[in-house]
Amino acid sequence: MNTRTLQSPSRSLSFLFVGGIGFLLLALFLRPFTIVGAGERGVVMYFGKVQDKVLDEGIHPVLPVVTNVRRLSVRVQKTDVEAAAASKDLQDVSTSVAVNWHIEPSRVNQVFQQVGDMDVIITGIINPAVSEVVKASIAQRPVKDILQERVKLKDEIDNALTKRLEPYGVVVDDVSLVNFAFSAEFNAAIEAKQVAEQQAQQAAFKAQQAEQEAKAEINRAKGQAEAQRLLRETLTPAILQQRAIEKWNGQFPTVMSGEGTLPLINVSPQQLAEQAETNQTATQPPQ
Repeated sequence: MNTRTLQSPSRSLSFLFVGGIGFLLLALFLRPFTIVGAGERGVVMYFGKVQDKVLDEGIHPVLPVVTNVRRLSVRVQKTDVEAAAASKDLQDVSTSVAVNWHIEPSRVNQVFQQVGDMDVIITGIINPAVSEVVKASIAQRPVKDILQERVKLKDEIDNALTKRLEPYGVVVDDVSLVNFAFSAEFNAAIEAKQVAEQQAQQAAFKAQQAEQEAKAEINRAKGQAEAQRLLRETLTPAILQQRAIEKWNGQFPTVMSGEGTLPLINVSPQQLAEQAETNQTATQPPQ
């Protein structure tokens, strides 16, 4: 009797322990709760039907088997799109566009129900919208204005894309026009134009330089002519005679004529004597 009494509590504890472990394993298998991570929202579905409520970040109790929760990120995403378009003057333009966007958190369930998950949003909504908006904006401008009006074009695409994606629950945070690429023919034409402009500028510089040099030559010639005029006005016969005496070496320079040799300069005997005495004094060594 006592032995049975002692065995009953032990057997009950064993049943409780085994039952607890079984319940825990069943709970883990059925998952009566769900966890929504940071930067996510949970879309609740009962037997596959999307419900109106949206689960915020954190842990939430759910009915196993009946409830399914699909998590979507509401963080800012970056999508790169290559868009081809034609300008107003029918030039081919390829544009690289970077779009920063996110799903409106309060409309996650509608976005998932109407569009789908993140991949479907990008391929089915964002890429076609960007391509169409870029084509419409670039078609309004000639190709020469695209780079000059880059900021205005960016704002125009940003506003148009925001209106285009808002009905789908997609919020556009920013649009960046990363790069423009034009056709090979247009690039060659631009390069030829730049070369021609550089050559024209170089020719204009050379012409200006030649004009300055010509003006300098004219000024030099005028200066020389003025110097010669002033020299002619200041050179009197007496000054010329004095300079000839200063350079005389003691011999008469002569010229030939029909009557024999004649002195080139008419110098008086007194001037000759004074000049000879001066030259002799200058050549004598000091005592």
